[in-house]
Amino acid sequence: MEGGGTSNGGMLYHEVQESKLCAVHCVNTVLQGPFFSEFDFAALASDLDRTERQMMLGAANGDFLPEQSHNVSLDGDFSIQVLEKALEVWDLQVIPLDSPVAEPAQIDPELENAFICHLQDHWFCIRKVNGEWYNFDSLYAAPEHLSKFYLSAYLDSLKGFGWSIFLVRGNFPKECPITSSEVSNGYGQWLSPEDAERITKSCNSAPRTHPGASQTRRYSDPYLQHGQPEILSDDEDEDLKAAIAASLMDSSQEIKTEGEIKTEAGVTGNENKNSNEEMA
Repeated sequence: MEGGGTSNGGMLYHEVQESKLCAVHCVNTVLQGPFFSEFDFAALASDLDRTERQMMLGAANGDFLPEQSHNVSLDGDFSIQVLEKALEVWDLQVIPLDSPVAEPAQIDPELENAFICHLQDHWFCIRKVNGEWYNFDSLYAAPEHLSKFYLSAYLDSLKGFGWSIFLVRGNFPKECPITSSEVSNGYGQWLSPEDAERITKSCNSAPRTHPGASQTRRYSDPYLQHGQPEILSDDEDEDLKAAIAASLMDSSQEIKTEGEIKTEAGVTGNENKNSNEEMA
């Protein structure tokens, strides 16, 4: 759990949606700093795929398709296992909110420090920073303050609309070792609570005629219709796609190598069998 005092000088770390990197944004805002990149996540997904492939090939499960990644899609959507692995680096545990061990959080969520929310292909976090709760949805221009009274009702509403919610527990980083001047990922920013409130109010009062304005709140607002939002950026993230493609290519090459070994073993076995029959 977080200790006393003010973390990161009282500033809030927020990331604005880039391509389909909401899983990266979600974890970084849980940690309150730019700790992970899309390439870190692609590497974690590759490691998980390799482990799963070795286990499933050993079990000869016909339902498992080793050519496909089960932890990252080609467009950059990551599995909950990747988020769990990333947070494990910081000794943080991800627990489904509907599990028995999370029952106290169901009764009084205000006593916790962070929640991860997921629906379709979107991730975001709800985080307590310096004693106040904020919605760090990357589709928002700034973190949105949540009152302690509203927090419980908001989580219940999300669950009612089909969101999967996970509790995050452990010793959260107290200070981010990376200063605001060193944030170079292009979508991270440090904001004071006052600046965040001002930006939120400005966005809420902006005319809805701006393209995409009605969609920026669609995902994590349970009172709006959920749908598939358009990508906020016109340009695809080619670097992310290249990293994911390389990860999947490595997996395919390993699968082929394993298949070749098994084929060679089968051929050798058949040759030995034929030789024995001739001698007999």
